[in-house]
Amino acid sequence: MIFDPFLTPIKLNTGRRKVGGTMYNTGRHVSLRLDKEHLVNISGGPMTYSHRLEEIRLHFGSEDVLGSEHLLNGQAFSGEVQLIHYNHELYTNYTEAAKSPNGLVIVSIFMKIAETSNSFLNRMLNRDTITRITYKNDAYLLNGLNIEEIYPETSSFITYDGSMTIPPCFETATWILMNKPVYLTRMQMHSLRLLSQNQPSQIFLSMSDNVRPVQPLNNRCIRTNINFSMQGKDCPNNRAQKLQYRGKNYFYKWLVWVTFSVSDI
Repeated sequence: MIFDPFLTPIKLNTGRRKVGGTMYNTGRHVSLRLDKEHLVNISGGPMTYSHRLEEIRLHFGSEDVLGSEHLLNGQAFSGEVQLIHYNHELYTNYTEAAKSPNGLVIVSIFMKIAETSNSFLNRMLNRDTITRITYKNDAYLLNGLNIEEIYPETSSFITYDGSMTIPPCFETATWILMNKPVYLTRMQMHSLRLLSQNQPSQIFLSMSDNVRPVQPLNNRCIRTNINFSMQGKDCPNNRAQKLQYRGKNYFYKWLVWVTFSVSDI
């Protein structure tokens, strides 16, 4: 783990506008794809180029400790939000970028069960919305979304170069793991677990556990903008933790300083 003082905070550019998109049951994920007229770009951090948001994808487990593709101290969270961006300065579209060098940036945020939920997740997971995509290929239009609301209140992150976690698993992704989780209610998690991988005419199979198994480590460089030597008042509960990554050809078991409070873990 390397502290990199040149890793600046992530910059989010929404044009100060709310966005709309279509939420899908793909049979494997809950996927929110933005309308093409709603452009959301990110820059800064480990990025040399600006990247455009293509899709928001949810991973979650059948149990509260089985739902994330990254592990903290060997333990998974209830779920994980992944915001998938493509390099729109070098490539024409997501499909081209996904198989090309410096093609993708994926921002990953843990999901944790609490009494109240993140306002963005609440729009996606409230009963009137989530029940519209119960079966594979179901879709539902959402408008008036504020992308800024999905991000936790932290500028700290961990980053590494890796791969996509779904086939064909191109090794073209830079991952950014935000250092605090977002929250959803237990009822919202239950609603996710009631989503089916199949269509109505087929046997019900829960979409839960849509995560990739942990893979071997290949000596990847892990960087962070968290300065280990400066435990300021903004992170009074810093302590060493081990992280692991579920992805192609990697098994990250990192010794990392993280800023989750005791109540967050």
